[in-house]
Order: sequence, then C-alpha cells, then structure tokens
Amino acid sequence: MTEKIYLSGLFPEEIAETLELGATFRGKQIFKWIAAGVSSFEGMTNLSLDLRDSLSKKASVFSSFVSQKLVDPDGTIKLQITLHDSLCIETVLLIDSEGRKTACVSCQAGCAMACAFCQTGKLGFARNLTAGEIVEQFLYLEKECGKLDNIVFMGMGEPMLNLPEIRKAIAILAHKDGRNLSTRRITISTSGVIKGIYDLADNGPAVRLAVSLTTADQQLRETLMPIAKSNPLPELSKAIRYYIEKTGKRCTLEAALLSGINTTQESANNIKKFVGNLPIHVNVIPWNPVEGLPYREPDVNECANFIKLLEQKKINVTQRTRRGRKIGGACGQLGKTVKI
Repeated sequence: MTEKIYLSGLFPEEIAETLELGATFRGKQIFKWIAAGVSSFEGMTNLSLDLRDSLSKKASVFSSFVSQKLVDPDGTIKLQITLHDSLCIETVLLIDSEGRKTACVSCQAGCAMACAFCQTGKLGFARNLTAGEIVEQFLYLEKECGKLDNIVFMGMGEPMLNLPEIRKAIAILAHKDGRNLSTRRITISTSGVIKGIYDLADNGPAVRLAVSLTTADQQLRETLMPIAKSNPLPELSKAIRYYIEKTGKRCTLEAALLSGINTTQESANNIKKFVGNLPIHVNVIPWNPVEGLPYREPDVNECANFIKLLEQKKINVTQRTRRGRKIGGACGQLGKTVKI
C-alpha cells in the first residue's frame, strides 16, 4: 500500500507538483484552504467532486490528530497531539490580560537538553518534528479559538536543533497566499545553543529571540542546564550581542526562579554582569512545580525581592504571569500527565 502524502508542510508549488495537478493554481487553492483550517478535501469546495475524491485517496491534509484537550480555568488550552508514528507532543494556547492569543508550539518530540527543573527534560529525546507537524499545531489551536496573534517556539524541544524544519514552518505560516503571519509576531526560544543563534542571525528568519538563562553563574548553570557545559556564558553573551546587532531584533532572557537557588543578591549581580550594556529585557518566571523534582517554588516576597534587586541594577524586568498550571501547560510542565 502506498503511503499517503501529507500536505500541511508543503508550499503551493510543492502541493501542485507532488499531487501532479498540472495547473499550479490548484496548488494555491489547496494551500489557502489548509491555511484557513480546512482539514479534509471534502471542505475544499472550489475543487471538483471528482478531484476531491481522487486526492483523498492518495493524500491527507494533516498527518496528526488531537488526542486530548485540556482547558485551565484561566483560559489556557493544552492540546495533546498524536503523530503519525504514535508519538505524542503538546502545544499550548496562552491568552494574556489584554486578550492576545499566543501559540506555544513544540519543535521536537521530547527534548535532549535535560534541564534539571523541567518536566519535558525528563522525557528524553525521540525525534525532530517536520515542518508540517509544526504547522499543524498552530492550525489546531486556531481551530479552537480563532485567529492567533503570536507564535512562540517555546514548547517541547530545543528549536536550534531543528532549524531547517522551523524555517520551513515559519515560511509556510508567513506565506502571502496562506496564513500570512507577520514574522514580527514570531519568537524562537533557545536554552542557549550558540551555534544556532549565529545561524539564525546570519540566515534568518529575522524573528525575536528568547534565551532561557535561568542563572548567569556558570557552575550553577551547568548543574541546572547541561547545555551550558558546551555553550559557556561568555560565548553565549557574544552570540546574543551578535544577534541583536545583526538583526535589530529584540532579545529576552528568561529566568525560571528556584527558591533559594537563583534568587539571591549574587544571582542578580551575575545577571547584571552577563547583560552588561545589551538592550535586553529579563522575564522572571517563578518555577512551576514538577512532581519528583527537588526544587521549591519561590513565594511572592522572594520573587518581588529578586525583581527589586534587578531593577536596582537598571535591568528591564517583568514577572511573567503563570498560566495553565492546573493542566500541566505552564512553562517547564509540558509532558506532565494530567487526569481528566
């Protein structure tokens, strides 16, 4: 039996060529339907019935399906998506206080980074996702809540280790004949893969960059984030500076606060040394509990005190509102089993 062709990760011209449609405008028609959220040929009403029937026998729009949906009381939605090979990933919709909707999408099944404070890091790494599997997450979330405002590659996995597929997914979502999402609304987050930051700066796309710093103490960072051993802080700082100067795009540092570990005066001093004169914004994120991990969530006073320490050093800092904690959809919790 011939394996079906999946279309969500293809450009219009690729659709026309792969399906042997002859007329290239047919590829554009199908591409537009996919971007509009149509998940089967049956809904593509400007194609003839005979063509729809023929295409459905050899191709599918999506390669995955939504196998679970969880909704937090704060409005956060988490979807578990089952891939064609039965692996599962998760994607999250966040809605902020101003009603802006952001898709947090995964780029890998599992994660190889093994950050000590992260649920996803406990899963290990299975494989990279295809461009189509990334696009499908975005379209599934739009089907749930309507047009999205932003997309953040801050789900499961390390984006810099799957840049080719991320680039194609972004190009598909930003395509003028499809979803036409502005690259100004796209952020790629990394745990600090220096080679990937330079690659993104030199070869695009020019999107916003977020770096999960957590701590600017090299020894502590190596303990919490093993990636730091091969990507040391001094070189990471140079890469971030290069990215900002090359692209003119904003960079944000993310710091997951672990009570009594990275919330001290020394921690603030180290972040100041790392930031230097870079035009950087710091997001502090009180750690979201993960069962079985030996860390404590900082209380309100500990968070406020650390923010004050950073502000005294003239660092632009914001405490990110935590959402989706009751469904295992908050930062660092993806891959957490939640009963429904």
